[in-house]
Amino acid sequence: MQISKLFIDKHVADFPDTLTIQENLQVPFEIIHDIRNLFDIVNASDDPVQKGKETLYLTRNKGAFLKDCPGTHHYTCCGYKILHIGSFCTMDCSYCILQEYFHPPVLQYFVNKEDLFSELDMVFKKKEISRIGTGEFTDSLIWEKMTNLTEELVNRFAAQDRAVLELKTKTVSIKGLKELDHNRKTIASWSLNTEKIINSEERNTTSLSARLKAAAKCESWGYPLAFHFDPIVIYEGCEEEYIKVIDSIFSHVSSENIVWISLGTFRYIPTLKETIQKRFPDSKIVYGEFIKGIDGKKRYFKPIRLEIYKRIVSYIKEIAPEVLVYFCMEDDEVWKKTMGFCPEEKHSLSKMLDESAVKVCKINSDYLK
Repeated sequence: MQISKLFIDKHVADFPDTLTIQENLQVPFEIIHDIRNLFDIVNASDDPVQKGKETLYLTRNKGAFLKDCPGTHHYTCCGYKILHIGSFCTMDCSYCILQEYFHPPVLQYFVNKEDLFSELDMVFKKKEISRIGTGEFTDSLIWEKMTNLTEELVNRFAAQDRAVLELKTKTVSIKGLKELDHNRKTIASWSLNTEKIINSEERNTTSLSARLKAAAKCESWGYPLAFHFDPIVIYEGCEEEYIKVIDSIFSHVSSENIVWISLGTFRYIPTLKETIQKRFPDSKIVYGEFIKGIDGKKRYFKPIRLEIYKRIVSYIKEIAPEVLVYFCMEDDEVWKKTMGFCPEEKHSLSKMLDESAVKVCKINSDYLK
């Protein structure tokens, strides 16, 4: 999906990144004084979500750039920090929570990067390990044709020894990473799924094969890697298809270079169901065996989650026992019945992830708590 119109907050019209993005995009632009005017334009469309993906708004982040991952009480959180460089995405996945998270959903990019760098400098001074990623409220690499932010971030992380940057993507926009001296402090990371789900639920994304080939290239350039199976979608024959994806991972890259692999089954806030039904009328993903979880989200019935988790975890451990596998937003029972332990038995999930970053990314172990 291509950006067709650029809107610019009048307060950032002369920012260097604003001018660079204007030049790189070469699309019609308009300077606006009130973001409500932009919202009116997007909401007037028959499909505001799609319109928001084609419309880029350049503005400044008036809040914090670094945020704690919005975990849920009662489920184990990984202690990840989000670097909030922008919001929304040009790709179009049926299950994407961002369709409901932003009202209305508008592609935004924050051009006050000096404020961002100031916050990072403060993190780099702390005597602790930080795992930071740009791929929570957007895809990390959809901005590559517009800005050089990724290059600047990689260089800044390379110059310190207590934080890692994770670039999580469904793209293959890795060209800009090739010549960078990353010092193994940047993790090239991909969200993966089966070919069936990629083809039916992930519009405008790259194929599984393309993602894994990109991962192999990044490994050849010295980058540590990570992979995320989130959401795992339950359907007939899915277990064997997820096993095939795992085989493909290890046929493309070496296990000792993988920092972590995360697993999480499809879950959604109730209002997302209507959006999926309207925008993806052929999708079947909301018609599984769901119950309401303690966080208010619809989740697969726990025995169903346990069944597929056990199969995937045991298979990964059979091939690569040294790779850290963890769950995104699951409770102690799921951990105990699939992994054989709860994170608190190993101090915490955060500690487990920090230790893996020390091992694979060469983070300074002096900062382990």
